[in-house]
Amino acid sequence: MLDVHFWENRYITQNTGWDLAGPSPHFVALIKAPPAFLKPGAMAVLGAGRGHDAALFGQNAFQVSGFDYASSAVQEARQRYGQWADFHQRDIFTLGQADTPFAHQFDYVLEHTCFCAILPKQRPDYLQTVTRLLKPEGYLIGIFWEHEEADGPPFSTTLEAVQALFCDSFDIISVEERQPASNRRGIERLMVLRRKKEL
Repeated sequence: MLDVHFWENRYITQNTGWDLAGPSPHFVALIKAPPAFLKPGAMAVLGAGRGHDAALFGQNAFQVSGFDYASSAVQEARQRYGQWADFHQRDIFTLGQADTPFAHQFDYVLEHTCFCAILPKQRPDYLQTVTRLLKPEGYLIGIFWEHEEADGPPFSTTLEAVQALFCDSFDIISVEERQPASNRRGIERLMVLRRKKEL
């Protein structure tokens, strides 16, 4: 089980190879040439880490809440980007429940290296979390990894598996490669999914 101690230790020891030291090039390109649906609104960033992606959207007039399991990551994100986003130390699987202030409060959920970090058996719970966080017809903007490594994290997936997981609750709006980091070409896909109005 990948518990909080596992992730906290990764940050303490600086063993964070997924961290690009800045926002994903996918999201930078998206902000520079935004599709029609992408207008400033409330955004939840799952597995926000050091906060690079959250800050990018916060700097562009989005109201951003970043969530991460590791307190060290949250502390660093607050120190570096606290003026652009709010950061919370939380287990993402507790978000969106009826007794939290986050249920159905977000126009967007942003995904980058969170889905691939959780255990594959937790993916249905991830779907439930995203669905609970989003308003009806809110958007999941996600970078999903498709690689051939046997073990994880990161755990691999396929476009077909992602589509099968989300198809009952979301409409697939787009799937594209855009501009991944140079060492991730061919394994990243940017997907935009819209939560169905009626579930």
